[in-house]
Amino acid sequence: MDQLDLFDYMSEKNKESESPLAARMRPRTPDEIVGQEDIIAPGKLLYRAIMADKISSLILYGPPGTGKTTIAKVIAGATRSRFISINATTAGKKDMEDAVNEAKSILAMNSQKTILFIDEIHRFNKGQQDFLLPFVEDGTVTLIGATTENPYFEVNGALISRSMIFELKPLSIENIITLLKTAVTDEERGMAVYNPYIDDAAVRFIADVSGGDARHALNALELAILTTEPDEEPYEKIHGSAGHDADDEKKAAGDTVTGPADPSKPGIHIRLEEAQECIQRKAVRYDKTGDNHYDTISAFIKSMRGSDPDAAVYYLARMLDAGEEVSFIARRIVICAAEDVGMADPQALVVANAAFEAVIKVGMPEARIILSEAAIYVATAPKSNSAICAVDDALEEVRTSGSLPIPPHLQDAHYKGAAKLGHGTGYMYAHDYPDHYVKQQYLPYELDGREFFRPDGQGYENKIKEHFKKIKGKEK
Repeated sequence: MDQLDLFDYMSEKNKESESPLAARMRPRTPDEIVGQEDIIAPGKLLYRAIMADKISSLILYGPPGTGKTTIAKVIAGATRSRFISINATTAGKKDMEDAVNEAKSILAMNSQKTILFIDEIHRFNKGQQDFLLPFVEDGTVTLIGATTENPYFEVNGALISRSMIFELKPLSIENIITLLKTAVTDEERGMAVYNPYIDDAAVRFIADVSGGDARHALNALELAILTTEPDEEPYEKIHGSAGHDADDEKKAAGDTVTGPADPSKPGIHIRLEEAQECIQRKAVRYDKTGDNHYDTISAFIKSMRGSDPDAAVYYLARMLDAGEEVSFIARRIVICAAEDVGMADPQALVVANAAFEAVIKVGMPEARIILSEAAIYVATAPKSNSAICAVDDALEEVRTSGSLPIPPHLQDAHYKGAAKLGHGTGYMYAHDYPDHYVKQQYLPYELDGREFFRPDGQGYENKIKEHFKKIKGKEK
């Protein structure tokens, strides 16, 4: 090993030892991975592919802290292919070009393939994703993409069709407990050097509030250990020379502890109180692919529909706090403005659409103000679903009666030969008549008198009813 290699080696080792606990505790092999048994347990496809070093392009999809980057690093350690990693939040097209050129050179010189790992791949725009396609297609690189967003919406369809999709779920409480206990006692990469011991109540609390996020849980454990003063006396002097494992009363009460590594030395005792201090609030459980996601957005929409601005803003805050995409929230407000406010206040759709465009341009944190204004406007606006009822009734009629003949006087009279066919003949131009209205047949004759739009008098619909009463001599 020459001097430069030795320097790089020592630098990497120092980086590993100084890394946060969550980084140090990353699994190194498939067998060390906790959770995700559906996709990476022994015998499962991804497990077999990693062990056989036969990885094809794949997309890892799931909430933060569920192991997407971990699986990529496990693959990096197991593969004979060259492994290149870039993050889409900071990388640009130049970084991708460099990675592809390097992959081409390695393939040409050594016949060695390259795995290109792109974290946060949904951050790449369509053009950046399109750039990758031919190199994935011809085998220059094997793509591994990681994303917290639904890849079927956020990743190029052509890349999706050439990749296997693996959805990762939030880790269970028991999974997190296993990770925490391992971190407390691990002498190589964990916190055992500090000689901590942690009550089961504290372990379970951290696991419960972590929301299935291993990184969140390990960060909390590390903070608790690093900020808690050690005992003044050795552990065995405080708790008995036989050690905590012999304390049958605690075991019977379910109040056991994990650690310390060396009972003959003072330990760092992590109780429930220390755990609570390190996680000031319960993590928001909000899996964007799960029931809680749909329950929250459903409550948000129903609160706007039900004219409760306080509840609407509350559910908006829950989504924002959980990291929901502002464009997704804005789209739901647009839909609610059209579906539930409708013709009672047509301006609601204008406000909602303006909010949708604005949040995309502005982003967080200011987008929260725009979304709040739009949600409050829609929640406090008068409500009518006459627009959706009208189009749904019309669709049902079309599907039932088919394409009925359009009255000849409404047909296009501008093309050659139209006049000979009688198209447009007898049409009365509305602006030539008082109040810019003239009675004539607009619906197909078979549907004469049929009404689809039935305003019920809410908000602006009162003006519509008055207008129709004036020009037609009757209420709409």
